Amino acid sequence: MTDTRYTDAATTWNKRFDNADYLFGTKPNVYLQSYTDHYPKAGNALCVADGEGRNSVWLAREGLQVDAFDISEVGVAKARKLAHEAGAHVNYAVADCDQWHWPQEHYDLVAAIFIQFADPAMRTRLFANMVRTLKLGGLLIVQGYTPQQLEYKTGGPPLLANLYTEELLREAFADLELLELRMYEDDLAEGQHHLGRSALVGLVARKP
Repeated sequence: MTDTRYTDAATTWNKRFDNADYLFGTKPNVYLQSYTDHYPKAGNALCVADGEGRNSVWLAREGLQVDAFDISEVGVAKARKLAHEAGAHVNYAVADCDQWHWPQEHYDLVAAIFIQFADPAMRTRLFANMVRTLKLGGLLIVQGYTPQQLEYKTGGPPLLANLYTEELLREAFADLELLELRMYEDDLAEGQHHLGRSALVGLVARKP
């Protein structure tokens, strides 16, 4: 039987986000936040599949001009609300990873945090577009779950093909200068759905 969580992602995420609470909280991702000193003080940033806006709002408050998109209308509406309450301006759009227009060499920073809904075919297109949309010298930040996460079950998709390995990321971003590629474990506390011991990978890369 086909898993509709992935074949009808818009419906799935609209249902998940249709709650007064923020599914993954309102604070920025810790890995993204930990690289503040490396980010440009001004310029264009893109948050890929940004959900309810926690990361885009934080980047906007850091002084960047932020674009963000997500497949969920409900999630984007909550992101706009979060941005308004924070006094931050973010250019939001409802789109999936193939519909987004991906302007060439436009962004100084691209953040892709836990975007593991993408199957291998979509992921290949998505990663290529993320590289293409970076300016020369632009920074890419990726965080995701590794296959060991299937044992922890504290977040992420229960699909091995959607999880990240070091080899996969090295190959996907071979044209970038890797500043960090780290496989590690940590205790997450991001809302109620990224909660507990987790098997993680973090990548920081620059477009030469």
